[in-house]
Amino acid sequence: MVDFPSKGPVQSASLAADVAAIRRIAAIPSILALACRTSGQRLVAIARVTGDRWVACAVHDQMDYGLIAGTELDYRTTFCSEVYGTWRPVVIDDVAEDPIYRDHPTPKLYHFSSYISVPIVRADGQWFGTLFAIDSRPARLANSAAVTAFPLLAELIALELDAGERSASA
Repeated sequence: MVDFPSKGPVQSASLAADVAAIRRIAAIPSILALACRTSGQRLVAIARVTGDRWVACAVHDQMDYGLIAGTELDYRTTFCSEVYGTWRPVVIDDVAEDPIYRDHPTPKLYHFSSYISVPIVRADGQWFGTLFAIDSRPARLANSAAVTAFPLLAELIALELDAGERSASA
């Protein structure tokens, strides 16, 4: 279990509404379980990421990591901030051997060795957050099915968010 430098429960009404919107999607547990199987990672989650906030919306945790939905972390301590800045996936097979990320403080802070994260973008082009997976063990992610599957799963999540929003306003 990781001791998260959490900012505590979500205080923002709009972020709490985003967490609730993800929770209302019946397919989320299946999507996260599929992401776990596809990537081989033992923790998969959806994070609502803004330019300065990071909140876990849904978590599938098979390694007793301790991250739960509603946890807010300091945005600057996450790789999701890098995905937000570039709108491109980040994929790390083994932090210890990665020339870009081996000295990055995030893997040390959160005790992970492998990582994949992709953006979740709504149909109207608005950024929502990320679908990401981590594990304390190294993995072969860069040339795996996860690199293809994760963007598709992120798109499915975005479509479900949009459908939920449409049905709520109907």
